[in-house]
Amino acid sequence: MLRGRAVTLRPATDADVPVLAAIRATPEVRHWWRGGDDLAEAVRADLADDDLTVYAIEHDGRVVGAIQWYAEPDPDYRHAAMDIFLDPAVRGTGLGGDAIRTLARHLVDEHGHHRFTVDPAAANTAAIRAYAKAGFRPVGIMRRYERGADGRWHDALLMDLLADELPD
Repeated sequence: MLRGRAVTLRPATDADVPVLAAIRATPEVRHWWRGGDDLAEAVRADLADDDLTVYAIEHDGRVVGAIQWYAEPDPDYRHAAMDIFLDPAVRGTGLGGDAIRTLARHLVDEHGHHRFTVDPAAANTAAIRAYAKAGFRPVGIMRRYERGADGRWHDALLMDLLADELPD
């Protein structure tokens, strides 16, 4: 269990699948995360992915989202990348930033990571703002990075954060 100022991060389990799938099904989250017709199966696939570590984000005793990370294993390029989604009902409360900082601090202290990356859609201004508040800086636009639900390619913004820039 990882404790932030207002959130607790704990390893997500199969018991979390229904609530995480319900959050992923909200229009605000589904627009960016998608996941096909069976969102419960999409969440289960993330939990089963050996390269991902998925934490449920809890606040006041209830699951309000998930945050996940994976590591680049090549020692010459080693870093951690993360992704997060939150229940739209808690957007704007600072819980996302708290979860991001809590996970980043854990990855520095326990795994020795020195650098973190995120790659939100360039049009996802809410995510970009949340990552910036957590200390991430824009690196550049990755053009035609991800195919959207509309079948067209969309840009993403590469952002990074160095361990010594991590806000307290």
